[in-house]
This record gives sequence, structure tokens and C-alpha cells, in this order.
Amino acid sequence: MYIDLILLVVLILVVIMFFKRFDSFVYSMAIVEIFLRILTFIKDNIGLKDVSNLIGKYLPENIFSIINRYSSGIVNTILKWAFVFIMIIFLSYIIKIFIKKKKI
Repeated sequence: MYIDLILLVVLILVVIMFFKRFDSFVYSMAIVEIFLRILTFIKDNIGLKDVSNLIGKYLPENIFSIINRYSSGIVNTILKWAFVFIMIIFLSYIIKIFIKKKKI
């Protein structure tokens, strides 16, 4: 099923259409990644089999699993490195926010 890929593409398109800024795109990718990892944690540690099966069936573990499922070869490698680059940019945004707020 292509539910995970369709949801990710729709989310990216919505962010691009409404916000039209690169930092909004970066934040949205980070939010999706964190959300998927939280759901994976819940799936692995919850005692309810029905909920675990539902999450496992319809939602991927992270964005890398979406990339691995729908691409291979050099395209897979390029997409993975692009995602890592986006996460590095996200980390730099977060560090800038902490420095501006003088939390460090």
C-alpha cells in the first residue's frame, strides 16, 4: 500500500503551498520524523495488540523506511543523504534558537 508515501507527499505539498519557505519545509520534515518515531515507540511498548497492529500496518517506523520501501540504488542513497542534510539544517535551526534565547 502507498498510504505512507501518499501522506508524506501530501504533507510536503501542503507545507510548500501554504508556507512557501524552506525553513517551514525543514520543520515539517522534522515534525513528521519525530511523530513517526514516537508512534513506533508506542507500537513497540504498548500492551494492546490491536493498536500495535494498526500502527504497524498503516504507519512506517521513520522516513528512512519510506525511502527504503519505494526506492533503491543510487536514488535511495541520494534521498537518504538529502534527508540527513535536512536534519542537519534542522539541528542548526534549533541551535540558533537556543543561542538567541541564551539557554546555553
